[in-house]
Amino acid sequence: MAETEIARGGRASRVRPVVLCALWLLAAAVVVHRLAAVLGLPGGERLTGRPAWLDDDGLPLHDAGGFSGTPAAALLLKAVTAVTGEGAAWACAVLLAAVAVAVIACRALPAAQRTWALPAGIALLVAAIPVRETVTEARLDIVAVPLALAGWLLAARRPYGAAFIGAAAALQPALLLFAPLFLLTGRRNAAVLTAGTFAAVTAAAWALLPGDSATFWLHHLAGAGLEPAPDDTANQSLHGALLRLGLSGPGEIVLFTALAAAVCALALRRAARYTTDGQPLLAAALIGCAALAATPAAPQQAQLWLALALAGQVGRRTADRPMWPVFVVLALLVPGDALLPKMDSLAVFADNIPLICVLLATCVLRFLHRDSELWSHPARAGLASRPNLLLELALIRVGYWAYSYVRGYVRGDRETVEAHGHQILDIERFLRIDIEHAVNHFVADRPWLADTMDVYYGTFHFAVPLTILGWLLVRHPGAYRRARRALAFTTLFGLAGFWLYPLAPPRLMPGLGYIDTANGPQDLDDPRFGALTGVTNPYAAMPSLHVGWSLWCALVLWRYAPYAWLRVLGFVYPAATTLVIVGTANHYLLDAAGGVLVVVLGFATSRAIGRALAAREMATGAAERADGGEDRLPARA
Repeated sequence: MAETEIARGGRASRVRPVVLCALWLLAAAVVVHRLAAVLGLPGGERLTGRPAWLDDDGLPLHDAGGFSGTPAAALLLKAVTAVTGEGAAWACAVLLAAVAVAVIACRALPAAQRTWALPAGIALLVAAIPVRETVTEARLDIVAVPLALAGWLLAARRPYGAAFIGAAAALQPALLLFAPLFLLTGRRNAAVLTAGTFAAVTAAAWALLPGDSATFWLHHLAGAGLEPAPDDTANQSLHGALLRLGLSGPGEIVLFTALAAAVCALALRRAARYTTDGQPLLAAALIGCAALAATPAAPQQAQLWLALALAGQVGRRTADRPMWPVFVVLALLVPGDALLPKMDSLAVFADNIPLICVLLATCVLRFLHRDSELWSHPARAGLASRPNLLLELALIRVGYWAYSYVRGYVRGDRETVEAHGHQILDIERFLRIDIEHAVNHFVADRPWLADTMDVYYGTFHFAVPLTILGWLLVRHPGAYRRARRALAFTTLFGLAGFWLYPLAPPRLMPGLGYIDTANGPQDLDDPRFGALTGVTNPYAAMPSLHVGWSLWCALVLWRYAPYAWLRVLGFVYPAATTLVIVGTANHYLLDAAGGVLVVVLGFATSRAIGRALAAREMATGAAERADGGEDRLPARA
């Protein structure tokens, strides 16, 4: 037992500095990339949506420029823009606010988690959609998040911390929800100080801007109706979702009010429970999320409250623990239409992914309590257990989106890709395997064969691997993990090939007589290159992932298929795929060889990682048995 612990401790001591260094490098790269993106904009676009009253004190706040914030927020915005101007200093101010959220949140974590959580949190918050899409907007709603969070955490030790929450509520009134939370947790003085600070800041702003304050608080009921486009997807509140569903008028207002009240009541009850349980960061996240859902026009930067909900743990099994963190990270980093297929019936979900996560956090998910046996010792699922299905579907969908994005992003210029095409043809002539032209014309002269191959090319490439993955998930969960990992690395190596060697396929090589069986003659002066190539990267030919994925299917079937005929048929699939990619002029024969190579590399990498994971699982299991862990761990779910 002692030797096992020493070995594990030694490995951990070697790995942790490397991981920590990588996380800090990632955080620095994300911050630098965001600043570089801002500096790359023309001077007039580095601060968009600038209200006209910033330059003319005589103009009203809420009738010029579409400003929808509180008068206190307008005063803060005016002060910050006077100091930062419209260049990098403004972007730095917004990014510093995002970094402040990560720093303050990490202070509430156990010391062992702070070292890695801080760089990871900075990278997540700076790269999140609420920050990267608003870093050039003339809004400072993000300031309310670190103010309220710092006040909540500070109030546990210093009563005056509640004043920070009152100041944050003067910028975002829904954050007054922290006041009843103070009452529910027995801190009446903090609740009074929160309300008093809010009233004092609001009164000061009223004294400086009396007409604008009356417009905001009285004529528009705390800003309701001031947002120029409340049904925009940036507004992830219940009101915005109802408007996107087509509801409007008094009925929608009544329904929104009832739903918002229910969400706030439930969030307060749960937050009070987690506060007394010693999870103040999770409690703050629930209140912030409830404020986001209940605000008629929630600022996009308020979605950062969702990131703080990562402090909660969900799930009995180790296989289920990553589900909630992955969903939150995806909701913050990836557009909704990338998480779900682009279907009209799913648009209502794709448009409201952050709000769905907010409602799950505030009303649905059962976050573990610290005194739960599962808090530190979840049921070990093991490498042979069935993964979480929802998590797998989300990762597959996002993986395909990332694959499509990278595949379309890494494209070369025509001169380079055509030169590479001639290089491939020269090599094939030397090897006497330049059969593409003959096979392509044979297929093109037979319309029924060309149509069949076009359908094969466009459908089997995704349908067959997904079917095999589904079958493995149900019948062979342990094999599913290994096969999925091999497929992921195969695709990753394929994307590297697209980037390193952009290549024009035969159908896009001018003057060589190849026939595009799907789109007909190509006009190389038309940047769309036909219907099919207009929606993808036409120069992602080397390697052929059609062949790579089909060979992956064959190898998986050879290992796990229950029937001999099915195992043999599996190898017919990559052979037929090779014939199709050549016959439709989408690839050269050497592209098929490249597809074979990335499959070999993918399985080799997956095998190496699998051995490391198996060794770690054996060591963990041995240590737990030596400690009597089996007696205190719950049964596997």
